Amino acid sequence: MTAPRTQDRAERRRADGADRPLGAAAVVVGGGLAGITAALELADAGMGVTLVEGRPRLGGLAFSFRRGELTIDNGQHVYLRCCTAYRWFLDRVDAAGLAPLQRRLDVPVLDVGHPSGRPRLGRLRRTGLPVPLHLAASLATYPHLSLAERAKVGRAALALGGLDLDDPALDGEDFASWLRRHGQSPRAVEALWDLVGVATLNATAGQSSLGLAAKVFKTGLLSEPGAADIGWARVPLGELHDTRARAALEAAGVRTELRTRATAITRGEDGGWHVDIESGTGAAERLDADAVVLAVPQRETHGLLPEGALDAPDRLLEIGTSPILNLHVVYDRKVLRQPFFAALGSPVQWVFDRTDSSGLGGRADGGQYLAVSQSAAHEDIDRPVAELRERYLPELERLLPAARGATVRDFFVTRERTATFAPDPGVGRLRPGAPTNAPGLYLAGAWTATGWPATMEGAVRSGVTAAGAALSGLGRPHRNPLWEAS
Repeated sequence: MTAPRTQDRAERRRADGADRPLGAAAVVVGGGLAGITAALELADAGMGVTLVEGRPRLGGLAFSFRRGELTIDNGQHVYLRCCTAYRWFLDRVDAAGLAPLQRRLDVPVLDVGHPSGRPRLGRLRRTGLPVPLHLAASLATYPHLSLAERAKVGRAALALGGLDLDDPALDGEDFASWLRRHGQSPRAVEALWDLVGVATLNATAGQSSLGLAAKVFKTGLLSEPGAADIGWARVPLGELHDTRARAALEAAGVRTELRTRATAITRGEDGGWHVDIESGTGAAERLDADAVVLAVPQRETHGLLPEGALDAPDRLLEIGTSPILNLHVVYDRKVLRQPFFAALGSPVQWVFDRTDSSGLGGRADGGQYLAVSQSAAHEDIDRPVAELRERYLPELERLLPAARGATVRDFFVTRERTATFAPDPGVGRLRPGAPTNAPGLYLAGAWTATGWPATMEGAVRSGVTAAGAALSGLGRPHRNPLWEAS
């Protein structure tokens, strides 16, 4: 059923005349957040849009699946208040209330590497004071750093705030080298910079471009007091990125074809485009379009690009990837009383309580379901489940004493070996913009030149940019919704 707010929005577009056909058609290849966004923007501008997606669902790598009676997210995804594009997306698909933000940033950080041997709790949280004072009290009392380290962190943050994000030289340097030059100890990198950076960049400081790291910290921590407040879905991700997104696409008049892949993209003699598609049943069809948006990963994009569309198409193959591993643990009782926490002194990174969103919370036999999110998981991504269980269950018991007497009802793993593009130093020169050399053909995806690392925010921004470029190329008016959202 279409959400009432989506119906209202569609009625407003009809009243404004935006639904009148403009005599132009578009094909969007890829049904992740970038593709969904591009399709919605093109349809909202009055174009006839077909979206094709090879999977049986929308949402790309931010999706849900069923396991017995539970609904499981493939991985824990969060966003920040500064992610204005993703917040706009949630509103556009009528899902903003399903993924609320914290009132104020508050991150419990448990350290089990303390000499006492007992977990030591610290918190990273903000006040309502202006930047940079909003984090001053938290930093001054952060127990996982020495007094001298805290002072040096403050000075490094001020230096980071002075970097020019438009300086291309930042792309070629790694973040760890910059941190060392600014007096950051290995402990400060572990307990603060990598605590945030690994989760947002999917790489350690040594493997991250200074430019992308500066984008994360300047935007999230140094732009405005509430910028880093954390939001996450309180329902399965599939409700947001598939169910609600499909309803919004349908209301906008988009033809959505799942289990369908593009096999070739060619230029017609009249200057238009032909997109050959094939469904899972083997049925083939040719779609004609005035504009095509390729919103698929870089290797798939490389395979579909017509000759001459990019000056150096093989650069796409030089963009590396980084894995994310998620461990899913179902206990017979409640072992965690916080909605989430981050860990130090342990291979465990971030732990989230997904009991209610999975459906376990409503069951009579109780229990608790925790999702352990492991970014930059190169060492663990291919370990057998039995090894991961042996490695991580004792770590959870170290972090959560209540888990020591609990029974593990279920333990399973989800792996995304190519979860994100790798934010290596120099990656910026490899990321293409939305327009190509071929008029009418555009690129989208978090891996394109968004200025952001591989996040849901970057994916949505790329879809808006690609749609705007397509409409401009057709001489159609386009109002960037992110200007209003920011």
